[in-house]
Amino acid sequence: MREEELAIHGGPRVKTDAFGTGKRFGAEEAKELLEALEQNTLFYHSGTKVKTFLKRFNELYGVRYSVAVSSGTAAIHVALGAAGVTVGDEVITSPITDQGTLIGILYQNAIPVFADLDPRTYNLDPASVEKRITSRTKAILVVHLAGNPADMDGIMEVARRHRLKVIEDCAQSWLTRHRGKLAGTFGDYGCFSTNDFKHISTGDGGIVTVNSGDEEDFQRVHAFADKNYRRFSDEVMRDPECLAPNYRMTELQGAVGIAQLKKLSWICGKRHAYGEQITEGIRDLPGVLPPKVPEGGWSSYWFYMFRLDESQLSCTRDQFTLALREEGIPASPGYIPRVLYRQKMFRERRAYPDSDFPFSLSDVSYEPGLCPVAERILETAIRLPVSEFFTEKDIDDMIRAIRKVAHYYAKK
Repeated sequence: MREEELAIHGGPRVKTDAFGTGKRFGAEEAKELLEALEQNTLFYHSGTKVKTFLKRFNELYGVRYSVAVSSGTAAIHVALGAAGVTVGDEVITSPITDQGTLIGILYQNAIPVFADLDPRTYNLDPASVEKRITSRTKAILVVHLAGNPADMDGIMEVARRHRLKVIEDCAQSWLTRHRGKLAGTFGDYGCFSTNDFKHISTGDGGIVTVNSGDEEDFQRVHAFADKNYRRFSDEVMRDPECLAPNYRMTELQGAVGIAQLKKLSWICGKRHAYGEQITEGIRDLPGVLPPKVPEGGWSSYWFYMFRLDESQLSCTRDQFTLALREEGIPASPGYIPRVLYRQKMFRERRAYPDSDFPFSLSDVSYEPGLCPVAERILETAIRLPVSEFFTEKDIDDMIRAIRKVAHYYAKK
């Protein structure tokens, strides 16, 4: 086909109008907030808003028990604490994720161990997970990245074989499904985020699902989010057996969550449709590798990330990204700057000032090349934003821009 002059070379831009926007909060949130204030208490145990938020969430996710917390990071820490992860344990997780996945591991003085990823789903490869298991391994912390479900069949099989706990990080994956089952309901605990950058927002906040359905398990999770106090009636047991943080959600967060939860299906449905539309529009391009949603999976596309096969293109990833930006598409190279084990904290094995604890308890390696697929993903990926407020034209413009740049740089 005839190549169009790229905008970066003085040609016409593909995207000349603004992307669609919208209001996330409105009268429904305001009504719930006013009701929360009129209760004359904002404490979760005394009010009704956090309880109602969790009741509606449990109905949506088909779980008996869940616990509200102050953030997605807190949700993961609570799940780790409830799972019994403690000093010197190893927890296997993804090297491409937000820092929030790791914080709870290190606060329990446990050791993060990184396994490699599938090159197209960007999620944990069960075979790599199994190779990382040692006598110290206590849990697998699965990240469902960018709304895409991980291979939970493979991971649960590995976990069962080695009697490991499974915690799912669903911060970016609301309503994501694997073979019809919701992400966050496969493992022992599912962890969700309602911070301001996620599908729904309560400013900050999170939820932990207790998938065993066991009341004692629920009480353990509930207590770990509340200083290990046992607060289930008018009497509070303030005699904790071990250390736990204070990660309580407030009634204001719960109030906003009630209203936001009503919008969740629409939000995820729009994002799913837009993500699938982009994939369909670019799947035939030379050197362009759309993300792969596993067979039987359903992605809610927190963002859209595709990769380049630079052997088929006459440009680098960064040149391709810059060309897209000049076409009016807000593309970014990769997701995080580098795999997590190449952060200074892991290179120097130092989580706390003037201490090598807990890394001194383990001989786990954080050398370059540890997870070659993950490293290559970040070197070749381009990320696009997805919003439920985008329009069909916005998505068509994204596709047209990617096609224009790919055809221009395709090797002849």
